[in-house]
Amino acid sequence: MQKINKAIFPVAGLGTRFLPATKAMPKEMLPVVDKPLIQYAVEEAYAAGIRQMIFVNGRNKRAIPDHFDTAFELEYELEASGKKELLDVVRSIKPSDMECIYIRQPKALGLGHAVLCAQCVVVNEPFAVLLADDLMVGKPPVLKQMVEQFNEWRASILAVQEVPPEHTKRYGIVAGTKVNDRLMDLTHIVEKPAPEDAPSNLGVAGRYILTPGVFHEIANLPRGVGGEIQLTDGIANLLRREKVFAYRYDGQRYDCGSKEGFLQANVELALEHPQLGESFRAYLKTLVL
Repeated sequence: MQKINKAIFPVAGLGTRFLPATKAMPKEMLPVVDKPLIQYAVEEAYAAGIRQMIFVNGRNKRAIPDHFDTAFELEYELEASGKKELLDVVRSIKPSDMECIYIRQPKALGLGHAVLCAQCVVVNEPFAVLLADDLMVGKPPVLKQMVEQFNEWRASILAVQEVPPEHTKRYGIVAGTKVNDRLMDLTHIVEKPAPEDAPSNLGVAGRYILTPGVFHEIANLPRGVGGEIQLTDGIANLLRREKVFAYRYDGQRYDCGSKEGFLQANVELALEHPQLGESFRAYLKTLVL
Protein backbone atom coordinates (compact mmCIF):
# COMPACT_ATOMS: atom_id res chain seq x y z
CA MET A 1 0.00 0.00 0.00
CA GLN A 2 1.26 3.46 -0.93
CA LYS A 3 2.24 6.21 1.46
CA ILE A 4 -0.17 9.01 2.30
CA ASN A 5 0.38 11.73 -0.29
CA LYS A 6 -3.13 13.19 -0.73
CA ALA A 7 -5.31 15.13 1.67
CA ILE A 8 -8.94 16.15 1.24
CA PHE A 9 -10.19 19.40 2.75
CA PRO A 10 -14.02 19.63 2.68
CA VAL A 11 -14.57 23.40 2.52
CA ALA A 12 -18.00 23.78 0.90
CA GLY A 13 -19.91 24.58 4.11
CA LEU A 14 -21.76 27.89 4.51
CA GLY A 15 -20.42 28.76 7.98
CA THR A 16 -23.81 29.91 9.23
CA ARG A 17 -22.70 29.91 12.88
CA PHE A 18 -20.36 32.82 12.10
CA LEU A 19 -22.77 35.06 10.21
CA PRO A 20 -22.53 37.88 9.33
CA ALA A 21 -18.71 37.46 9.15
CA THR A 22 -19.07 34.54 6.74
CA LYS A 23 -21.66 36.13 4.44
CA ALA A 24 -18.99 36.90 1.84
CA MET A 25 -15.95 35.09 3.29
CA PRO A 26 -15.48 31.32 3.73
CA LYS A 27 -15.40 30.27 7.36
CA GLU A 28 -12.12 28.45 6.61
CA MET A 29 -10.56 31.87 5.91
CA LEU A 30 -11.34 33.21 9.39
CA PRO A 31 -7.96 34.17 10.91
CA VAL A 32 -6.58 32.73 14.11
CA VAL A 33 -3.97 35.33 15.15
CA ASP A 34 -2.32 35.86 11.74
CA LYS A 35 -3.25 32.82 9.62
CA PRO A 36 -6.59 31.54 8.29
CA LEU A 37 -7.93 28.25 9.58
CA ILE A 38 -7.38 26.48 6.26
CA GLN A 39 -3.69 27.36 6.29
CA TYR A 40 -3.20 25.72 9.68
CA ALA A 41 -4.77 22.53 8.29
CA VAL A 42 -2.70 22.59 5.10
CA GLU A 43 0.51 23.18 7.06
CA GLU A 44 -0.35 20.21 9.27
CA ALA A 45 -0.84 18.00 6.20
CA TYR A 46 2.40 19.25 4.65
CA ALA A 47 4.31 18.50 7.87
CA ALA A 48 2.96 14.93 7.65
CA GLY A 49 4.62 14.49 4.25
CA ILE A 50 1.53 15.16 2.10
CA ARG A 51 2.05 17.16 -1.08
CA GLN A 52 -1.30 16.97 -2.92
CA MET A 53 -3.97 19.13 -1.28
CA ILE A 54 -7.51 18.53 -2.59
CA PHE A 55 -10.08 21.21 -1.72
CA VAL A 56 -13.72 20.21 -2.13
CA ASN A 57 -15.37 23.60 -2.30
CA GLY A 58 -18.64 25.27 -3.22
CA ARG A 59 -19.86 28.54 -4.66
CA ASN A 60 -18.46 31.79 -3.28
CA LYS A 61 -15.25 30.12 -2.13
CA ARG A 62 -12.81 31.96 -4.40
CA ALA A 63 -10.89 33.28 -1.38
CA ILE A 64 -9.40 29.83 -0.71
CA PRO A 65 -7.77 29.25 -4.13
CA ASP A 66 -6.75 32.91 -4.16
CA HIS A 67 -5.00 32.44 -0.83
CA PHE A 68 -2.88 29.57 -2.14
CA ASP A 69 -2.27 31.19 -5.54
CA THR A 70 0.65 33.46 -6.42
CA ALA A 71 -0.10 37.14 -5.71
CA PHE A 72 2.15 38.78 -8.29
CA GLU A 73 1.19 42.38 -7.49
CA LEU A 74 1.61 41.90 -3.74
CA GLU A 75 4.97 40.15 -4.16
CA TYR A 76 6.17 42.89 -6.52
CA GLU A 77 5.23 45.64 -4.06
CA LEU A 78 6.86 43.86 -1.11
CA GLU A 79 10.03 43.22 -3.09
CA ALA A 80 10.18 46.81 -4.38
CA SER A 81 9.72 48.10 -0.81
CA GLY A 82 12.53 45.91 0.53
CA LYS A 83 10.14 44.03 2.82
CA LYS A 84 11.90 40.71 2.42
CA GLU A 85 10.58 39.18 5.64
CA LEU A 86 6.97 39.74 4.61
CA LEU A 87 7.75 38.55 1.08
CA ASP A 88 9.09 35.28 2.50
CA VAL A 89 5.90 34.88 4.56
CA VAL A 90 3.69 35.32 1.49
CA ARG A 91 5.75 32.92 -0.61
CA SER A 92 5.80 30.29 2.14
CA ILE A 93 2.01 29.86 2.02
CA LYS A 94 2.37 27.45 -0.91
CA PRO A 95 5.74 25.65 -1.08
CA SER A 96 6.98 24.91 -4.59
CA ASP A 97 6.55 21.14 -4.17
CA MET A 98 2.90 21.41 -3.03
CA GLU A 99 0.04 20.92 -5.50
CA CYS A 100 -3.44 22.35 -4.92
CA ILE A 101 -6.45 20.77 -6.63
CA TYR A 102 -9.97 22.22 -6.48
CA ILE A 103 -13.18 20.20 -6.92
CA ARG A 104 -16.71 21.61 -6.81
CA GLN A 105 -19.27 19.94 -4.56
CA PRO A 106 -22.48 20.73 -6.49
CA LYS A 107 -24.84 20.22 -3.54
CA ALA A 108 -24.31 20.33 0.22
CA LEU A 109 -25.06 16.66 0.84
CA GLY A 110 -22.77 16.07 3.82
CA LEU A 111 -19.20 15.18 4.69
CA GLY A 112 -19.40 11.72 3.15
CA HIS A 113 -20.51 13.19 -0.16
CA ALA A 114 -17.72 15.79 -0.04
CA VAL A 115 -15.14 13.03 0.38
CA LEU A 116 -16.72 11.03 -2.44
CA CYS A 117 -16.39 14.06 -4.75
CA ALA A 118 -12.60 13.68 -4.51
CA GLN A 119 -12.53 10.03 -5.58
CA CYS A 120 -11.61 10.99 -9.14
CA VAL A 121 -8.33 12.45 -7.87
CA VAL A 122 -7.56 10.02 -5.05
CA VAL A 123 -8.46 6.90 -7.13
CA ASN A 124 -6.95 3.85 -5.33
CA GLU A 125 -4.61 5.49 -2.83
CA PRO A 126 -4.97 5.85 0.93
CA PHE A 127 -5.64 9.48 1.86
CA ALA A 128 -6.17 11.92 4.70
CA VAL A 129 -9.21 14.06 5.48
CA LEU A 130 -8.77 17.26 7.49
CA LEU A 131 -11.62 19.44 8.74
CA ALA A 132 -10.31 22.99 8.99
CA ASP A 133 -12.91 23.80 11.67
CA ASP A 134 -10.85 21.63 14.01
CA LEU A 135 -7.58 23.44 14.62
CA MET A 136 -5.21 20.77 15.96
CA VAL A 137 -1.97 21.59 17.74
CA GLY A 138 0.50 18.84 18.61
CA LYS A 139 4.20 18.05 18.76
CA PRO A 140 4.66 16.30 16.41
CA PRO A 141 1.63 17.57 14.45
CA VAL A 142 -1.45 15.40 14.93
CA LEU A 143 -1.69 14.19 11.35
CA LYS A 144 1.99 13.25 11.38
CA GLN A 145 1.31 11.11 14.46
CA MET A 146 -1.50 9.41 12.54
CA VAL A 147 0.61 8.82 9.43
CA GLU A 148 3.17 7.07 11.63
CA GLN A 149 0.40 4.84 12.97
CA PHE A 150 -0.81 4.13 9.43
CA ASN A 151 2.71 3.17 8.35
CA GLU A 152 2.73 0.56 11.11
CA TRP A 153 -0.81 -0.83 10.81
CA ARG A 154 -1.65 -0.14 7.15
CA ALA A 155 -5.31 0.49 7.96
CA SER A 156 -7.72 3.39 8.36
CA ILE A 157 -7.04 5.58 11.40
CA LEU A 158 -9.48 8.01 13.06
CA ALA A 159 -8.40 10.68 15.53
CA VAL A 160 -10.48 10.49 18.73
CA GLN A 161 -10.75 12.27 22.05
CA GLU A 162 -12.82 11.96 25.20
CA VAL A 163 -15.97 14.09 25.13
CA PRO A 164 -18.47 14.93 27.89
CA PRO A 165 -21.43 12.50 27.84
CA GLU A 166 -23.86 15.32 27.08
CA HIS A 167 -21.86 16.17 23.92
CA THR A 168 -22.01 12.75 22.23
CA LYS A 169 -24.75 14.03 19.91
CA ARG A 170 -22.18 16.36 18.34
CA TYR A 171 -19.71 13.63 17.29
CA GLY A 172 -19.23 10.29 15.69
CA ILE A 173 -18.75 7.99 18.71
CA VAL A 174 -16.58 4.86 18.63
CA ALA A 175 -16.13 1.65 20.60
CA GLY A 176 -13.74 -1.25 20.26
CA THR A 177 -10.90 -3.28 21.73
CA LYS A 178 -7.89 -1.60 23.28
CA VAL A 179 -4.61 -2.27 21.44
CA ASN A 180 -2.43 0.02 23.56
CA ASP A 181 -2.73 3.25 25.53
CA ARG A 182 -3.47 5.27 22.40
CA LEU A 183 -4.89 2.83 19.87
CA MET A 184 -8.23 1.02 19.69
CA ASP A 185 -9.33 -1.65 17.19
CA LEU A 186 -12.82 -0.45 16.27
CA THR A 187 -15.89 -2.63 16.42
CA HIS A 188 -18.54 0.09 16.35
CA ILE A 189 -19.02 3.70 15.23
CA VAL A 190 -22.26 5.70 15.26
CA GLU A 191 -23.00 9.25 14.14
CA LYS A 192 -24.19 11.74 16.79
CA PRO A 193 -25.95 9.36 19.21
CA ALA A 194 -27.94 10.56 22.19
CA PRO A 195 -25.99 10.16 25.46
CA GLU A 196 -28.06 7.13 26.48
CA ASP A 197 -27.30 5.41 23.16
CA ALA A 198 -23.59 6.25 22.90
CA PRO A 199 -21.28 3.20 22.94
CA SER A 200 -18.52 5.20 24.70
CA ASN A 201 -17.38 8.77 25.35
CA LEU A 202 -14.72 8.72 22.60
CA GLY A 203 -15.62 11.14 19.83
CA VAL A 204 -14.05 11.42 16.39
CA ALA A 205 -12.09 14.64 15.89
CA GLY A 206 -11.58 16.22 12.48
CA ARG A 207 -8.66 14.09 11.27
CA TYR A 208 -8.92 10.83 9.31
CA ILE A 209 -6.65 8.53 7.34
CA LEU A 210 -8.75 6.27 5.14
CA THR A 211 -8.20 3.49 2.66
CA PRO A 212 -9.82 3.84 -0.79
CA GLY A 213 -12.30 1.09 0.09
CA VAL A 214 -14.36 3.72 1.89
CA PHE A 215 -15.42 5.24 -1.46
CA HIS A 216 -17.41 2.11 -2.35
CA GLU A 217 -19.15 2.23 1.02
CA ILE A 218 -20.04 5.93 0.75
CA ALA A 219 -21.31 5.55 -2.80
CA ASN A 220 -23.87 2.96 -1.66
CA LEU A 221 -25.15 4.84 1.39
CA PRO A 222 -28.65 6.18 1.91
CA ARG A 223 -28.91 9.60 3.51
CA GLY A 224 -28.32 9.48 7.24
CA VAL A 225 -28.48 11.94 10.17
CA GLY A 226 -29.71 15.35 9.02
CA GLY A 227 -30.63 13.98 5.59
CA GLU A 228 -26.94 13.97 4.63
CA ILE A 229 -24.52 11.32 3.38
CA GLN A 230 -22.44 10.74 6.51
CA LEU A 231 -18.77 9.79 6.41
CA THR A 232 -19.29 8.02 9.73
CA ASP A 233 -21.84 5.67 8.11
CA GLY A 234 -19.37 4.87 5.35
CA ILE A 235 -16.70 4.02 7.91
CA ALA A 236 -19.19 1.86 9.82
CA ASN A 237 -19.74 -0.20 6.67
CA LEU A 238 -16.00 -0.30 5.96
CA LEU A 239 -15.59 -2.01 9.36
CA ARG A 240 -17.30 -5.07 7.95
CA ARG A 241 -14.50 -5.52 5.39
CA GLU A 242 -11.37 -3.95 6.87
CA LYS A 243 -9.66 -3.06 10.10
CA VAL A 244 -10.23 0.49 11.31
CA PHE A 245 -8.40 1.97 14.30
CA ALA A 246 -9.13 4.89 16.60
CA TYR A 247 -6.09 6.89 17.74
CA ARG A 248 -6.06 9.06 20.86
CA TYR A 249 -3.80 11.79 19.60
CA ASP A 250 -1.30 13.78 21.66
CA GLY A 251 -2.26 17.43 21.32
CA GLN A 252 -4.92 20.08 21.67
CA ARG A 253 -8.05 20.50 19.55
CA TYR A 254 -9.84 23.82 19.21
CA ASP A 255 -13.40 23.58 17.91
CA CYS A 256 -13.28 26.64 15.66
CA GLY A 257 -16.68 25.78 14.27
CA SER A 258 -18.01 27.39 17.46
CA LYS A 259 -17.46 31.00 18.48
CA GLU A 260 -16.20 29.99 21.91
CA GLY A 261 -13.63 27.54 20.52
CA PHE A 262 -12.54 30.07 17.90
CA LEU A 263 -11.92 32.71 20.59
CA GLN A 264 -10.04 30.19 22.75
CA ALA A 265 -7.78 29.33 19.83
CA ASN A 266 -7.01 33.00 19.18
CA VAL A 267 -6.13 33.68 22.81
CA GLU A 268 -4.03 30.56 23.41
CA LEU A 269 -2.15 30.72 20.10
CA ALA A 270 -1.54 34.44 20.57
CA LEU A 271 0.09 33.64 23.93
CA GLU A 272 2.42 31.20 22.15
CA HIS A 273 3.23 33.58 19.29
CA PRO A 274 6.96 34.42 19.19
CA GLN A 275 6.38 38.13 18.49
CA LEU A 276 3.06 38.77 20.22
CA GLY A 277 3.06 36.39 23.16
CA GLU A 278 4.84 38.44 25.81
CA SER A 279 3.01 41.72 25.21
CA PHE A 280 -0.36 39.98 24.81
CA ARG A 281 0.12 38.13 28.09
CA ALA A 282 0.87 41.43 29.82
CA TYR A 283 -2.27 42.93 28.32
CA LEU A 284 -4.44 40.03 29.51
CA LYS A 285 -3.15 40.52 33.04
CA THR A 286 -4.53 44.07 33.03
CA LEU A 287 -8.01 42.62 32.43
CA VAL A 288 -7.96 40.31 35.46
CA LEU A 289 -10.09 41.83 38.23
